[in-house]
Amino acid sequence: MTTATPAKKAGLVMFLLAFSQVIISVDLNIVYVALPDIGEALGFSEQSLQWVVSAYAVSFGGMLLFGGRAVDRLGARRLFMTGLTFYAVSSLVGGLANSQALLIGARLVQGMGGALLFPAVLALIATSFEGQQRTKAFAVWGAAGSLGLAAGALLGGVLTDLASWRWVFLVNIPLALVILIPAPRAVRPDGPVNTSGGFDVPAALLATVGVSAVVTGLVTGPDHGWTAGLPATSLVLGVLLLTAFFVTEAKTRNPLMPLRLLKNRPLVVAMAVLLVFQTALAGAYYVFTTYVQPVLGYSPVQAGLAFLPLTLFSIIGSGRLAPKMMERFGPRITLFTGMIVNGIGIGLTAVVMTTGGSFWALLPGSFVWGVGGGLVFVSVFATAGSGVDAEEQGVASAMASTAQQVGGAVGLAVLVAVANSTFTGSYTDADPADVVEGLRLAGLIGAGLLVLGGFLALAIKRQPAVQAASAPEAAVHAEPESEHALG
Repeated sequence: MTTATPAKKAGLVMFLLAFSQVIISVDLNIVYVALPDIGEALGFSEQSLQWVVSAYAVSFGGMLLFGGRAVDRLGARRLFMTGLTFYAVSSLVGGLANSQALLIGARLVQGMGGALLFPAVLALIATSFEGQQRTKAFAVWGAAGSLGLAAGALLGGVLTDLASWRWVFLVNIPLALVILIPAPRAVRPDGPVNTSGGFDVPAALLATVGVSAVVTGLVTGPDHGWTAGLPATSLVLGVLLLTAFFVTEAKTRNPLMPLRLLKNRPLVVAMAVLLVFQTALAGAYYVFTTYVQPVLGYSPVQAGLAFLPLTLFSIIGSGRLAPKMMERFGPRITLFTGMIVNGIGIGLTAVVMTTGGSFWALLPGSFVWGVGGGLVFVSVFATAGSGVDAEEQGVASAMASTAQQVGGAVGLAVLVAVANSTFTGSYTDADPADVVEGLRLAGLIGAGLLVLGGFLALAIKRQPAVQAASAPEAAVHAEPESEHALG
């Protein structure tokens, strides 16, 4: 086989890393359109069905900090390959699952794979590219993430309608193999394993179990009542475990999450914005999918196609507009604008939802929603890395993405409860007007959260345009600055 030229090899590596981000993002949303079929096949209730989505987000969010530290210690390439293998194996189990427990277990393992893969991808971008190539790689990575978030629903609809809901899981096997086969030759080998700092295993367990307990309480509360045994116990246990996590991190010599990073203003603001962003986005995808299927009667493939405009507009926002806006105005204004635009778009989508609505009525909101989401996704991770030492970029990105995943799980639990508060029983038995009322209310609450969350971005210090132009690169190389410190 002919040895690839450096330029061709760099292009292949960029493709593999971007495609990995597509897989991560797709798996957040690919199951949404398939949820009605999954619920019917495996006997999920309306409220418990969201665990098919939440299980992935919970394990992803809970294990991210451990994954980021593992990348630093064991090597990005090793964790990159391991994460993809987790995806392939768990997808096979999920696709063949014949019980609720087995399917949710498979989704938990998928989330673990994402927690290893995500920080590994960012670390490989940092070490595989330099200068303008690195800037381009981050732009491609951001566009791939936006594409995956929106395209997941489209792919899920097509697979569910033309084949079976099982293929929303099985499709990950060939997707992972597309990367796993060429990756050993294309991706730069790791150096020796570094175990001198050790792993903060107790903190990883506390964070994972603590987050899982909190979300369990939020998911079961609407069904069981907030004062019932399971919800109340789960919430109290989760708060106690997360408190113990921070106490542990303050005392250990090699923390999973150095608490001094919480003094970094851009990172903390990015985490807060991502928490709000994903809270609203998770609920909005649920609202959109539920509206076009049970209310408008779309088939799974029609529902997936209804997401196509959102996919295209999201690519425009992340791949075209975000780099130009960050170059001219900086990540602060880009992030603020993206959140406001995203909120307006979801609000426009919600207000036109009626029992006699149509795809064309949803189109203007989809346009605004997609563009705003693309702006947020790229600028928020550039913001998170600002002012963080190069050797702690993996931890910083893991902290930001942890906030994103936790927000998604919490947002889905809360906004699904809001959407289901206007009727009893299943969507099939409920009055469509009552279903729409709940969906519209949940969508408008999510939109309001996004607009309010946008103002959090203004807490970031102003940056000159010349700094903003290299924001993705700065996310890898920036030095700490005292002006970024909180307090």
